[in-house]
Amino acid sequence: MDTALRPQDVALALHLLDRPGAGYHALAADLLVSSSTVHASAQRLKASGLVRATETGAGAVNRHALLEFLEHGVRYAFPAVPTGMQRGVPTAHAGPALQDEVAGDDPLVWADPDGSIYGRVVEPLLPRASRLVESAPHTYALLTAVDALRVGRARERDLARKYLRRALLHSAVPSASSGSA
Repeated sequence: MDTALRPQDVALALHLLDRPGAGYHALAADLLVSSSTVHASAQRLKASGLVRATETGAGAVNRHALLEFLEHGVRYAFPAVPTGMQRGVPTAHAGPALQDEVAGDDPLVWADPDGSIYGRVVEPLLPRASRLVESAPHTYALLTAVDALRVGRARERDLARKYLRRALLHSAVPSASSGSA
């Protein structure tokens, strides 16, 4: 089995924060991927130590390990380079995690013809991530913070780290208006 992490593995780990003990089929429906994709992703996450095996479901997130990976590794493992302008769903500093903290006229988006804004396009970690706005809003917010780590400037990365630290270490996903820690 190939144990090298893939971008979608980050999305599954973040989604497991909201759905501990969920089965592969339920997670696949939430993330709009196949059950086999979720299963393979869960196996890689367990091999990496980011998720612990449980008796049922895809596993339990090792919150400290995941936070360490996000803070120090995700931007190197899965770098993002913004490209041309397109309509899309806000991400990074334009997403719900940081939109109240960072003022800017250079939004980043995941390309989507039904998106709400125009901006420079960032390739999402998860195919069809733009659909998470409706199907898994907390996971969407967390992924936008991860994108700020992947592509943001120092201030945006710092705000994203604080947001993710609160989300991972304090169980609940903080709202965008909860301020800095």
